[in-house]
Amino acid sequence: MAKSKILFILHLPPPVHGAGMVGKFIKESAVINQRFETDYMNLATSESIDQIGKAGISKLFTFLKILGTLLKSFTTKKYDLYYMTLTATGPGFYKDAVIVLLLKLFGKKLIYHFHNKGIAERNNIISKCLYRFVFRNTNSILLSPSLYKDIRNYAKPDHVFFCANGIPEVSKETTLSTEKKEDAPCNFLFLSNLIKEKGVYVLLEACSLLKEMKLNFICHFVGPWEDVTEKEFYARVSAYQLNENILVHGRKYGAEKQQVLQLADVFVFPTFYHNECFPLVLLEAMQFSLPVVSTYEGGIPDIVKEGETGFLVHQKNASALAEKMKVLVENPSLRKDMGKAGLNRFKENFTLELFENNLAVILQEVITRNRMKN
Repeated sequence: MAKSKILFILHLPPPVHGAGMVGKFIKESAVINQRFETDYMNLATSESIDQIGKAGISKLFTFLKILGTLLKSFTTKKYDLYYMTLTATGPGFYKDAVIVLLLKLFGKKLIYHFHNKGIAERNNIISKCLYRFVFRNTNSILLSPSLYKDIRNYAKPDHVFFCANGIPEVSKETTLSTEKKEDAPCNFLFLSNLIKEKGVYVLLEACSLLKEMKLNFICHFVGPWEDVTEKEFYARVSAYQLNENILVHGRKYGAEKQQVLQLADVFVFPTFYHNECFPLVLLEAMQFSLPVVSTYEGGIPDIVKEGETGFLVHQKNASALAEKMKVLVENPSLRKDMGKAGLNRFKENFTLELFENNLAVILQEVITRNRMKN
């Protein structure tokens, strides 16, 4: 039996972000590429995080090139399904809506895979009309049941599938063997782009409260400077008198990133980022047996089990964050138990193998449904 044909229109790095990394996983997936006849188009027009959402001549030319390649594909191959990582809001949505319009004009079957959110917040008439058009006669993949509320006004439940992200399992050869001294400080780790909405300054404030409690800790920040500037960051560190408690390591990838995860005791991610859906970095932390302290944002409650694999606090609440961090500083055995539970949860739900197989099943089901309708 001939394989079903799918054109994947998705984001690939650079820049490095969740959607781009998942796109890379899909493109390199043996499961997907063996089960289907696949082709790939890169939907990204930005080369760095700070370019996202901004206009530019180079981005326009890149977009026109994408449209040209798509039009050419209509005459070279007949696909059973067009997979698209649709941007939910903002300039990216309007750009993607043009591609959707083109696909629909040619009668193509579409499935969207959302890695961001914000649709429910767009209540003006133009937005509502556009979303109705975009979602009509299509299927959607969401990363978590918690995210369905974002599209429920436009997508019926039987046209929505859930597929949790997954990441590759780390080889045992890359891990470190470390012994923790009883009087050693608790090592907190923040690993992400240094963006205000990721909770960087909330975490600094929480650290200042831990300092006032005279607790023994170090908080490590790993990631590139974004809208949090180096000058302002260190000014706050000095103001909070945290110079001995805060370490900044810059970008870390590959083995270096694995090393900082291996040396950490607790992962802290107090995000209130408006596009936060299903942070891959939480999966990375759980894979390294780290308890996670994060927030009620997007699909995070479907990743972190409150009180079992970590703690969840309300956004922008430095006091609540500090209280949970304090509990983990003072209870090394709890850190170990939560970390072990997190690792088990990762293996049961969030490996790349599980993601690839779940995605393949969804894609085949949609193709089968479409054929039965024709």
